[in-house]
Amino acid sequence: MSDAILQLDSVTKTFGGLHAVDNVTFDVQQGEIVGLIGPNGAGKTTIFNVVSGYFPPTRGRVLFKDEDVSNLPPYKLAKLGIGRTFQVVKPFPGLSVLENVVIAAFCRHPRRADAEKHAWSILEFTGLADRADASAASLPLAGRKRLEVSKAMALEPSLLLLDEVVAGLNPTEAELTIKLILKLRDSGISILIVEHIMRVIMNISDRVAVLNFGKQIALGTPAEVAKDPEVIKAYLGEEAT
Repeated sequence: MSDAILQLDSVTKTFGGLHAVDNVTFDVQQGEIVGLIGPNGAGKTTIFNVVSGYFPPTRGRVLFKDEDVSNLPPYKLAKLGIGRTFQVVKPFPGLSVLENVVIAAFCRHPRRADAEKHAWSILEFTGLADRADASAASLPLAGRKRLEVSKAMALEPSLLLLDEVVAGLNPTEAELTIKLILKLRDSGISILIVEHIMRVIMNISDRVAVLNFGKQIALGTPAEVAKDPEVIKAYLGEEAT
């Protein structure tokens, strides 16, 4: 048995002739935050879509808790304990904040009373309880992103994929979101996070995997990755090396 909750084993995803992800191998250990970074088009969202079951890998395997889950659909992966947020937040606009989370909670709690109780506890954890009865559409961006995390949390995941939950927030909102991410980690959830704000990734990640044109070019601690010549070249161009 491995301590890794998630393992990507030589994962490749092609679309026609395009290698969106090319032979990527890394893992996420229990209780760890792993940052996934790279320039636009590097393959980060494709990795998320493969891990969460939206695309099967063309080659390679995805293992979750030592089980090969490469070809399972998203709803089965959600039941196994993989939750994710989406970069473009889309709450159910005609429903309240609480109702949005209740819908997700039904995955674990089929009885409405149980789902509502669970949803309330999630909103208290994520700091949205005071907006429970508000329309989801009325939330500002920071609130909608927090609601996105709340819906993923309602699945009771042991692994959470966070897709740019800090991007677009002001410094105060970003700081509160960083505290929430660390609180999630401290509650026992392992996290794979995509974020373009390097200050955030480097401060909260235990390790960082770097992609460029679908290939993995670095994996290590934030300090190791920040000094890697390949990473510097990918972000700053040849002249920086």
